[in-house]
Amino acid sequence: MNNSTNTGAKMSNYRWVICSMLFLATAATYMDRQVLSLTYKDFIAPELNWSDANYGTITGVFSLVYAISMLFIGKFIDKVGTRRGYLIAFGTWVVGAFLHAFTGILTNGIVSGDWMFTFGAARGNLAAIKATGNIALAVSTVSVWLFVFMRCIVAIGESGNFPSAIKITAEYFPKKDRGFATGLFNAGAQVGALVAPFIIPGIARAFGWEMAFIVMSGVGLLWMILFYKFYDKPRDNKHVNKAELEYIEQDAIAENTVSKDNNDGPKIGLWKCFTFRQTWAVIFGRFLPDGVWWFFLFWAPAYIRDVYGYSSDSTMGMMLIFTLYLISMLSLYGSYLPTFFVEKQKMDPYKGRMKAMLIFSFFPLIGLFAQSTGAASCWYPIIIIGIIGAAHQSWSANVYSVVSDMFPKSAVATVTGIGGMAGGVGCLLFNQCSGLLFTYSKETNMSFLGFQGIDAGYMIVFIVASLAYLFSWIMMKIMVPKYKLVEV
Repeated sequence: MNNSTNTGAKMSNYRWVICSMLFLATAATYMDRQVLSLTYKDFIAPELNWSDANYGTITGVFSLVYAISMLFIGKFIDKVGTRRGYLIAFGTWVVGAFLHAFTGILTNGIVSGDWMFTFGAARGNLAAIKATGNIALAVSTVSVWLFVFMRCIVAIGESGNFPSAIKITAEYFPKKDRGFATGLFNAGAQVGALVAPFIIPGIARAFGWEMAFIVMSGVGLLWMILFYKFYDKPRDNKHVNKAELEYIEQDAIAENTVSKDNNDGPKIGLWKCFTFRQTWAVIFGRFLPDGVWWFFLFWAPAYIRDVYGYSSDSTMGMMLIFTLYLISMLSLYGSYLPTFFVEKQKMDPYKGRMKAMLIFSFFPLIGLFAQSTGAASCWYPIIIIGIIGAAHQSWSANVYSVVSDMFPKSAVATVTGIGGMAGGVGCLLFNQCSGLLFTYSKETNMSFLGFQGIDAGYMIVFIVASLAYLFSWIMMKIMVPKYKLVEV
C-alpha cells in the first residue's frame, strides 16, 4: 500500500487509527463473552447450581436475541449514522455487562426473601440455604432466568459491533484493502479471547466472579469515550488529508460515483435485501461457520475441564486456552490472501475472496481427528481447535468483505446485520443442541465411534464443525457463481 499519490503528496494513515479502534471494540466484546465461559464451570455453576443444559440455554438464548437484533441493528445504524448507532449499541452492552454482577444478590433476595446487598454476603447466604433444604432447583431456575435477561441486553448491544465496524471499514478502505483491514480488526476476537484466560479467572478468584463483569463494563465505557473523540467520516475528519482521501475513494473515483456530501448511495429496504442472491450467499457464509466459532468460544474451557480435568484458573487450563487462541492468530496471514489474489493475480475482489475461502474451508477437516489424537495428549485437540479458529477468522473476515464488495455503502450495515442474524441462529442451534447433547451423553454414558460418555458428545460436535465450512462455500458459490454488483 503506497503512502503517496501520483502527485507526490505525503499520505496520512489515519484509516489505520480507525482500524485500531475497531480492533479494540472487537477485543472488548469477545473478552466479555469469555467472562461467562471462563467463570461458568469453576465459579458460577457451583454457586448457582447450574448444569450444562442450563448453560446451553443461556448461551442459546443469547444467540437467538443476538440473531434477532442483528436483523434490525444494521438498518438502525444505516439510518442514524455510524457514530450515534455505534455509541448506542456499545452503551447498551456496557449496561448489560454491569448488571450481570448482581445476579447472586437478586437470586438470594428472591429465593430467600433475605436481601443482602454485598456480593460476599449474598454468596454466603445462598450456600447456607442450599444446604438446609430442597432449594437448589429454585436457586438455579431464578439465577438462570436472571442471567438470560441480562445476556439479552448484552446481545442487543453486541449486535451493533460488526455492522458498525464493517460499515466503517467500507468508509475508510478501498475494496482491495477491506479484507485485510477486516482481518486486522477481526483479530480483536482472538486477542480478547487470548488475554481473557490470564485476567478473568484471576479476578474471579481474588474478588469474585461478579467483579469480572464490572471490569468489562468499565473497559467498554472507556472505549466509548475514545471512539467519540477519534471517529468521524473521512471527508469530515481533520486527520485525513487529500492524498489519503483519494486513496480511500479510489473505487468511487474509478466508477465516477464520488459523493461530495457523504451520500452513501441508494437506500435499500430491509426486506428488499432478502430478494438478492448476494444476501443469501452471505447468509450461507455465516449460518454454520458462526455456530462453530461461537461453540469453541463458549465451550472450550468446559471441554478442557470435562475431558481433561483442568479448571479455567489452573496454570495448565490457562495455558491450553492461551495456546488455542494464539494459534488462531494465524488468521492475520489468511486475511491477506485475497489481497494477494486481487493485486498479484488481477482477480476481481469476489473471485479472489472465494478462492481464498475455499482454501480456508479445507483446514477445519482436521477436526475429524481431534478426539482420537486427544487420547495421546490434550495438546493435540487444542492445536487442532486453534487451527480451525484461524481458518474461521480468515473465512469470517472475507464473508464480511463480500458485503461491501457487492452492496452500496448505504446497505452494508443492513446486509451485515442479516448475515449476523443467520450466524446467531446457527449459534443458537449449535449451543442449545450441544448443551442437551453433553448432558444426555453424561447421563446415559452413550457410545459413538468408540468414544463413551461426554467424549462421544464432543466427537459428534467435531464432525459437524469440520464439515461446516466446505458445505457453506458450496452454497455461496451456488448463490453467486461470479462477481455481480447489486443493482438497485
